[in-house]
Amino acid sequence: MISRRSALMLAGGSLVAALAPPDVAIATAGSKPAVPSRGFNLPSWLDREDGTAPAEAVLTKLHGLGFEIIRVPVNCDLILTQERETLDRIHAGVSKLTGLGFGVLVDMHPSGDLHAAFRRDPAAAAERVIRAWEALRAVIADLPADSVYPELLNEPPMTQAAWLTLRNRLAEIVSAKCPLHTLVWGPARFQGIWEINSAPPLATDRQIAAVHYYSPMAFTHQCENWDKSPLARIANLPFPATRDTPSVRALVARLRAGGDEEAAHLVEQELSSPWTAERIASDFSGLAQWSTAHHCPIILDEFGVLDFCVDAKSRTAWVRAVREAVEANHMGWAYWELDQGFGFIHSRLSTDGFDYAMIHALLGSA
Repeated sequence: MISRRSALMLAGGSLVAALAPPDVAIATAGSKPAVPSRGFNLPSWLDREDGTAPAEAVLTKLHGLGFEIIRVPVNCDLILTQERETLDRIHAGVSKLTGLGFGVLVDMHPSGDLHAAFRRDPAAAAERVIRAWEALRAVIADLPADSVYPELLNEPPMTQAAWLTLRNRLAEIVSAKCPLHTLVWGPARFQGIWEINSAPPLATDRQIAAVHYYSPMAFTHQCENWDKSPLARIANLPFPATRDTPSVRALVARLRAGGDEEAAHLVEQELSSPWTAERIASDFSGLAQWSTAHHCPIILDEFGVLDFCVDAKSRTAWVRAVREAVEANHMGWAYWELDQGFGFIHSRLSTDGFDYAMIHALLGSA
C-alpha cells in the first residue's frame, strides 16, 4: 500500500491533465442536486470523544462572511463503541449548523485503527463501516435532505474494485432510510482527481462525486511534522514555481549541501513541470470533462496549504488559483480546514484571529 504522498507525486495530475478541456458546463438538467460550495472542514469535533465544538459567534461570523457549508468528519469506531451517545452528539451538532444556515457534509472519516483494520482484514473492516452507517442513517434521516449530505467514506483505504463494491452497498443502506438525501462519494484510495477516471458514478441522480487536491505536495505540505517524510525538511517553497525559480534552485542546493538527497529529489520531481495557476486550471478542466460525461456533479471537499513555513503570498496565491479553477468548472468546494495546521482562523472559540487574506482568497473578495 503506497502513501497518499507517493501516489500524488507519481500521478502529478497527469491523468486528468491529459484530457482535453471541456467546452461545455456541467449539465444541470433533471433531478441532479445543486452542488454545495463555499465551505470548510471542521475536524476534531464530532470525530472525537473529547472534540471541541465551535463557538456560535464564530460560526455566525463565518456565515456572515459568505461561507455556506461545513464538512464535519465523524468516526466510525466511535459510533460503534458509543452508539447512542455519539449519534445524539452528531444529531445535535449538525442540527446546530443547519439552524445557523449552513449546509453540512457528514463525512465518515476512518480512524487510524480502521485504516489498520483494512490492512489486516478488509472484509471485517468493511463490515465495521456498514454497521456504522446502519446506525448513523437514522440520524441523517431526521435531518433536512436539502442541506445535509452523507459522505460514504473519506479516502477509502482499499483497492478501487473493492471500494466500488462497498460504496454501492453503503449507498443502498443509506438511501433505504434517506431516499431524498444526496449521497457524496469519492474514488479510492486518496480521492485524488487522477483516480476518478476508474470510478463510475452511482446509479442514482442524487449523488455528488468528491475529490481532494493537494498538488504539489512539496508545496502544500512543506514543514509537516507528523511523520518522517522528506516534506518535513522542505521549507519556504514558493508558488507559482518551476525548477529554475531562483529560490527553488537555492533550496535544492541547500538540501544537497546538507546531504538530503531525498528531499532535494522530491522538490525537483514535483516541479519537473511548472506549477502555476494555469497548471491547476488544466487539472480541473480535465476533471470537469469526467463530470460532464457522467452527468455527475463534483465537489472538491479537501484542499489546503499547511501554514507552518510557507510565505503568506504564495499560500493565498495557490488557494485562490484552486478555488478559481473549481468555480470556473462549476464544482463546489470545502477548504481543509478551519483552525488547525491548514486553517485560516486562530481558534474556533474566538472571533479574533481571522486571516482575512486567506478568506479573501477563498471567497473571492478584493
